[in-house]
Amino acid sequence: MSRWKALSTELDPRVRQLLTQLRRLKDHSGLSMRQLAAKTGYSEKSWERYLGGRSLPPREAVEALARIGGVDPVRLLALHEVAADTWGGRHLDATAPQEPAPEPPPEPVPAPTVGPAARPETEPETETEWVTAAGRSLRVALVAGAVALVLALSSAALLVMRLDGDNSEPAAAPPAVSTAPAPSSAPAYTCRVERTDGLWYAGISRTRDTELGYGAAGPEVAEAQCLLRRAGISPGGIDGMFGPLTQRAVKAFQTGAGLAVDGTVGPDTWKALRG
Repeated sequence: MSRWKALSTELDPRVRQLLTQLRRLKDHSGLSMRQLAAKTGYSEKSWERYLGGRSLPPREAVEALARIGGVDPVRLLALHEVAADTWGGRHLDATAPQEPAPEPPPEPVPAPTVGPAARPETEPETETEWVTAAGRSLRVALVAGAVALVLALSSAALLVMRLDGDNSEPAAAPPAVSTAPAPSSAPAYTCRVERTDGLWYAGISRTRDTELGYGAAGPEVAEAQCLLRRAGISPGGIDGMFGPLTQRAVKAFQTGAGLAVDGTVGPDTWKALRG
């Protein structure tokens, strides 16, 4: 279990709730920061900033960590949406796994009070503006209330599980959310690329039509990763996990091969990879 540094008390409570949940997922996964970076496509330093409260993680990063932890990402994404509204009034670009822009220096003005919504500098002048402002505040309040209810129910369930666990044998370890990978940094699969009957094979799978998309895992993914690397396009590690780096490599290969660029591996893409 990681020994986390306490989050800053200046963070909005909704941001603290999001980061607390992400830290728990990371601990339960058993992954190191380096392994987490390899599986999500975000750098080790980026994850240190995200989980340390110095940068709000993008939506894609939250979803990737949720899938690795084996939990439904819907609740975390709802919490992320609320946290993003309170994160310094900035809008994040969560569509690409790239380094976040440096944060601007704080302006010499008093920090805003924590609350559902800040009062605008000028009052709305028309009925339409009043209705729009009221609707926005109500929507934020409803989302925050729903997230708070889900978190309360989750905390209650965890407390019950912990109390039940206290009555069992003390030597029993709590089950991990997902199977932790071997501590070794070596890839789970080894590419042995060779040409047989005019087709390329990597020695892991001989499939020619298995449909692979984002989130897929297994030897077929590792086979595609090996063939992408043979074609001169790096998918990251050969780990058998179809993450953002593998998806980006597939799109690059499809573009160069004149195929439909959809980021998935189907019969046409297999044919081009093995041809």
